[in-house]
Amino acid sequence: MTIAEVSRKYGLSADTLRYYERIGLLPPVPRSKSGIRDYDETSCGWIELMKCMRGAGVRIDALIQYVALYRQGDATLEARKELLIQQREELTARMEDMARSLERLNFKIDRYEKGLMAQEGPGEDTP
Repeated sequence: MTIAEVSRKYGLSADTLRYYERIGLLPPVPRSKSGIRDYDETSCGWIELMKCMRGAGVRIDALIQYVALYRQGDATLEARKELLIQQREELTARMEDMARSLERLNFKIDRYEKGLMAQEGPGEDTP
C-alpha cells in the first residue's frame, strides 16, 4: 500500500507515518524499486500496534525501545516482555486515576441534577 492509502486506512497523516519511521517507532518500511514506501502486512501490523499503544498513552520512548529490542532478535524476548509489563503497570495506574476522576465527575453532575450545588462551596461537595 502507498503512504496515502495507509494514511487513510489508519487516520494518520503521511507526515506522522514518516516521522514514526524516522524516530524508530516503526521498523523500516519496505520500498519499491523507485524508493517509494510500499507498506506490507507486517508494516501495517506495526502501525496498528503503535496507534493502539499511543492511544492508550504509552510513551513514545518506551515504544521506540520496544522496536529497537525487537529488531535485535529473540535474545531480547525477556527484555521486551519486561518493558510491556512496566507499560501495563503504568497504564493500569493511569486507568485507576481516570476512574477516580470519572467518579468525581459523576458525583458532581449528580449534585447539579439534584439542585444541590448552589447550596455548597466548591470544596464541600467531595464524595
